[in-house]
Amino acid sequence: MIILGIDPGLAIVGLGLIDAKNRTDVEVIEWLTIETAARLPVSERILEIHKDLGAFLDETKPELVVIEKLFFETNVRTAMDVSQARGVIMLAASERGIPILEITPLQLKSGITGDGSADKKQVQSMVVQILKLKQIPKPDDAADALALAVYGALTNERER
Repeated sequence: MIILGIDPGLAIVGLGLIDAKNRTDVEVIEWLTIETAARLPVSERILEIHKDLGAFLDETKPELVVIEKLFFETNVRTAMDVSQARGVIMLAASERGIPILEITPLQLKSGITGDGSADKKQVQSMVVQILKLKQIPKPDDAADALALAVYGALTNERER
């Protein structure tokens, strides 16, 4: 199963694409980011995300998209901007009939490491181990997207 993890953002959207044959046979296809210029109006930035992601979805044809639910304690403006980006990300997947799995940061940490209080480095280390990589993917947005995709593979395997 081809699974795309998406770490939503307005400035940077992380994408991590994997091929999950089963729970123990998971391979990276690629990771990358979509970046938008801060000088552009939000409307142009979300349009760029929608177009770029749509082209990527059309090219790679994932069977599942895994996206993180937002969790913000303080910065409301950032939350609003990311929410708008997240909306067009979900729209792009939905337009193509791709199922979407939304997960919380706690679910991601628990699912990848077995510990809901794990930090980012612990999650990234497990992703490196699961995907048999030599090092943590860069930038962090792409590494986070790969973690989301891996979560989708582990969850789907449990549901089969």
